[in-house]
Amino acid sequence: MTLEIIILFVIIVMVILLFALEIFPVDKIAFFIMVSLLLANLITPEEAISGFSSPATITVLALMIMAIGLEDNGVIDWLARGLRKLRGLPLFLMVPVFMFIAGSISAFINTTAVVLVFVKIIDELSAKYDVSDSKLLLPVSFAGIIGGSCTLMGTSTNLIVNAEAMKRGVDRFGFFEFSWYGFIFMAITIIVVSLMIRFLPRKKGNSLGTDYDLDEFITKIIIKKDSALIGRNLGDVFGRDEDSIEVLRLKRKGVINDHPGPFTTLKENDQLLLRCKMEHLLELKNSGDFIIIKNSENRIESPLDTEAENIEENIELIEILMLPNSPLIGKSIKSVGWYDLHGAIPLAIRKRRSFIKPGRRIFDQKSDDIELRVGDRLLVEVTENDLEQLRKMDNISILHQYQDINVSTKFKRNFSLGILLLVIGLSAFSIFPILKSALVGCFLMILFKCIDLGKIYSQINWQIIFLLAGMIPLGVAMSNTGADQWISENLLKLFSNKENFLIIGLLFFVTMFLSGFISNNATAIIITPIAITIAADLNMDPKPFILAVLFASNFSFFTPVGYQTNTIIYGMGIYRFKHFFIIGGAVSIILWIVATILLSGKL
Repeated sequence: MTLEIIILFVIIVMVILLFALEIFPVDKIAFFIMVSLLLANLITPEEAISGFSSPATITVLALMIMAIGLEDNGVIDWLARGLRKLRGLPLFLMVPVFMFIAGSISAFINTTAVVLVFVKIIDELSAKYDVSDSKLLLPVSFAGIIGGSCTLMGTSTNLIVNAEAMKRGVDRFGFFEFSWYGFIFMAITIIVVSLMIRFLPRKKGNSLGTDYDLDEFITKIIIKKDSALIGRNLGDVFGRDEDSIEVLRLKRKGVINDHPGPFTTLKENDQLLLRCKMEHLLELKNSGDFIIIKNSENRIESPLDTEAENIEENIELIEILMLPNSPLIGKSIKSVGWYDLHGAIPLAIRKRRSFIKPGRRIFDQKSDDIELRVGDRLLVEVTENDLEQLRKMDNISILHQYQDINVSTKFKRNFSLGILLLVIGLSAFSIFPILKSALVGCFLMILFKCIDLGKIYSQINWQIIFLLAGMIPLGVAMSNTGADQWISENLLKLFSNKENFLIIGLLFFVTMFLSGFISNNATAIIITPIAITIAADLNMDPKPFILAVLFASNFSFFTPVGYQTNTIIYGMGIYRFKHFFIIGGAVSIILWIVATILLSGKL
């Protein structure tokens, strides 16, 4: 063992500890890797930044852009909307159905985006139909992970392994080349998890929504003079089903109607108090038929207003939580103005129900003022310049920062879905490599305005991009120093006279164990060169070894920190570490045995 290899191993151990202990964000760890390898003269400056031009990194970036476009145009929500119709199924059928749908979609769309949509749907089913979210969220996360391993574009790990293999002279994988393995693994996962859901807790999660027992947003609008809705009935405009906007009060010429019926006709200058969801509120905000009352009459004129009048500023939507001793407590939403919120303008309020008086009205019977209480959430419109001042306010907490999006059209939804199918077709039939297909799809989305470039910059998960760019030089350093060859030679001594299934099984187990504690992408980059070197020294086909790394890197089931979707649902307060260890551990052991038998059979 040379001094260079020892230094490299020290860096790798430090990286694994940093990932496992989560002392720093992953992007900082990525920069640490690049700089430490450079200072140790294990790679050249050009090799240090080679990750930024790697086909794997650029492909992941292009697919992220496409995923944002698909989500913004309602494709993911449209694909999952039918799940609401499954609320009548018994739990033993609902779990496998949800898992199958989530896994199937994740094979083609970013896993994290898919799971987040399912989290929203499951939360809605739990609130409205008493469906146990604790029995569904962990299975859906597992299904998303396993589904992502079914196709080449299903997860960034697959793309990284494919790119690393191609750099070492191995033929690239086809789009569906290993899909049948993935479908077998997904079927096993669905069966095992469905049989083990009794080990999951029965209680609901402790999200902010359940902690504060919150209703939807409440806002006031006024019908414009030239509105096309004048003369139409409330029921026709706002809907009459359970998912519609609820009209709480109508105020017309000073007369208040607390119980407007669905056949009440709208007139010019009618003021309506509405309860609605965030998506409905955004639709109202972008509508030309309504004006959201922003209490501009209470705004204190700033001496800068005149100068700034013609300057276009970026407006953002911020949701803030009222904490005890907030200076806003006790004020009505009508009286809260520009001065109180440091330039922000209230749009809507989300009320906290009173546990002492659950039947208490959310507004005064004799007026349309809505009083702020502890636990209420206020949606405000604020410029980028005023946002920093708002953050400095005492006894409030900024919960969410929403993008001021436009409502998508059916055409854009269908067109975005068509682009996704085009990318899949170009790659699946080997017309274009996956990188070329993804770039074509990304370009079409931008060209036809299915996504805004400004939104791309703000919504891309740049931590993943920098992680990939920082980890790829680590694989280069292993080749430069001969570390991969050294590890391979020592493993060959261990594997001497051993059966093929023991070699594949050990490689699979080590990779899967590492992926439970550090990033699956990092695991793949470290182990893939070693697997290829072992195959070459044994004069065997390298693809079974590469597939062992590919699948094992993805199978981060037995801890809540190995994969992003597990971390998300773990942070919701529903599950404990033991739930991942018991159920994820059982899934991992069974998949390890099955994968070892299947992959060793190809040798």
